Amino acid sequence: MLRQETDIPSCLPDVIGRLARIDFQFIWFLNIFAECIQILLVWTRQCIDAVKAPGYKYLEDRLNLRQLEAFRATMRSGSITEAAEMLHISQPSVSRLIGDLERSVGFPLFLRSGRGLTATVEAKTFYQGVEGMFVSVDRLRELAESIRTTTGGVISIGTIQSIATIELPKALNKLYRRYDDINFMVHSRNTPAILDAVQLHQFDLGIVGRQPPYEGVEVLSQLAAPYVCLMPEDHPIADQPGAVDLEEIVDKENFVTFGGVFPDAMSSIDSDLSRRMQRRSRISATNIPVAASMVRETGVFAIADPFSAEQAVRMGEVVFRPIQQDLRYYISLIAPGREHLSRQALELADILSAQLSERVEAVNNFNT
Repeated sequence: MLRQETDIPSCLPDVIGRLARIDFQFIWFLNIFAECIQILLVWTRQCIDAVKAPGYKYLEDRLNLRQLEAFRATMRSGSITEAAEMLHISQPSVSRLIGDLERSVGFPLFLRSGRGLTATVEAKTFYQGVEGMFVSVDRLRELAESIRTTTGGVISIGTIQSIATIELPKALNKLYRRYDDINFMVHSRNTPAILDAVQLHQFDLGIVGRQPPYEGVEVLSQLAAPYVCLMPEDHPIADQPGAVDLEEIVDKENFVTFGGVFPDAMSSIDSDLSRRMQRRSRISATNIPVAASMVRETGVFAIADPFSAEQAVRMGEVVFRPIQQDLRYYISLIAPGREHLSRQALELADILSAQLSERVEAVNNFNT
């Protein structure tokens, strides 16, 4: 039974009166409700003080998991020594944790009987709640282990052609060998189509080649790589050292264009130089990999990103040289949002980002 002086706080009638006069506008209700909670918390504190064991010093210590583990082990084994062995800690540590827990809960847990321990009635009741809590904790641990070790599923990637045949397969191979229960779906599309698919959550990851910003997606990584000049391997200037000055060769060589033009916004090419190169063009391609193939077969020059240029070189009969003009090719790795990606998809994104960065650094070093 609670003591009479703590049964009802003196301020409670005033609270009830205030509640009776509440204007049911939402903000007023919240203010009054907050005051009620404060008063009820004080009242609860008084109730706890009223039922404390007589003469037992009640501390404000909070329970912690380590104390409960020591208590649980001691209850199960009936011995401080065996509890210490179960927890792989010293006996004094177990004794200290039990003592801290007793001060926290406000009642004794064990009585010494000869060389052993006897659990108090309060301890046995308390143990039922602790054991139930640990059942939940064990289940959480099992769930975490399941999440950590379970992979599976599908990772879908949309990529531009310049990354599709060399860089992406190299990165994907690392996860392919590491996780045998993941399926990969690779789609080769142009940048606008990839952006649309990622926005609609049709692709987990997208590799695009257009200068940002991008709307409705999260950019996981972004790089700017220098363009290079792709030419036949038997051309007289193919083996010359240093960078190619497009101003010097624009009136001597023929070039491949893209849809009849050079994309000024993407490559930051000088508009006058772009027009002069267009006048020297009889071949137009839909993308850079196709343009690289035209170089091999017709002997014309092409301004290509380093990834497509590497594809062309691997096919043979062409080489590339750095360009003196500062023309930049942007490439970004995008996603609907990190929160939508699996751990393995994020891992693939990290691998691919590091790999592309290494490739760009190598090209920059080649240009110098």
